Amino acid sequence: MKTRKNITLLLLLMGLTLFSYSCDEETFSYDTSAPSPPTNVRTYSYDGEVEIHWSAPPERDLQGFNIYYAEDYWGEYTLIGSTPNTSFVDYEAVNGEKYYYGVAAYDFNNNESELSYDEVYGIARPEGTNEIVYDYITQPDLAGFSFAEESIVPYNDYLADFFFENYEGVFYLNVWEEFDIQDMGRTDDIYDITEAPTGGWVPILPDDNVKYVEAKINHTYVIWTVDNHYAKIRVSQITPERMVFDWAFQLIPGEKMLKKNVERKIHSSPSTVRSR
Repeated sequence: MKTRKNITLLLLLMGLTLFSYSCDEETFSYDTSAPSPPTNVRTYSYDGEVEIHWSAPPERDLQGFNIYYAEDYWGEYTLIGSTPNTSFVDYEAVNGEKYYYGVAAYDFNNNESELSYDEVYGIARPEGTNEIVYDYITQPDLAGFSFAEESIVPYNDYLADFFFENYEGVFYLNVWEEFDIQDMGRTDDIYDITEAPTGGWVPILPDDNVKYVEAKINHTYVIWTVDNHYAKIRVSQITPERMVFDWAFQLIPGEKMLKKNVERKIHSSPSTVRSR
């Protein structure tokens, strides 16, 4: 294991040996200089895995990189893999668990650098593709979606995190007043949005009990749920009857921001209190 409180150079005098000859006498010399640590470490979280990327140090005798993880930035780091590349996938990441990652470089004499200094963590989280919700006016029992349950629910169920609406030919994503939602714009895929925004949430209008944004194909939306979780959805198809979308849901409450918990409740139809 390695720690950040007492980072030491792991000098494994193995592998190739540098040697030179001097007249009748053979003299051996060892390279004991460790490389610089990698920089620009960053992570991308997926369902059951975390992808780690970094920039290599400038030394020319690099052989590869060791990847470590810990449950705390200042804790003990355990080796989880090695690679000659500048990226690695932690396929053992458990959804909802926070892992701090460090990367060390090693050369052809197995001199290992200190751990990278970047404070970087990843959190694998559940996701889904090609889910379908329907217009809440025509099919209310199939209009809502619950991230926690990973399933379609009635639009006014206490588990519903958002619901779909066709309002006179214009399509909307609706959340109840205790939630927040924001259109993050057009994206190539759902992974383009890596974290929740710090502001810019849609305000609730007078006499409404919902917040809403226009649903657009290829747009990704971030939702802040009533019980302090963040989620994102990306719309791939819309018809007058239904909407198809991909989704991802952060299991750790308040990651990355905090929100006051509000008791969930069954809601009545919003059609009588909306103002467009």
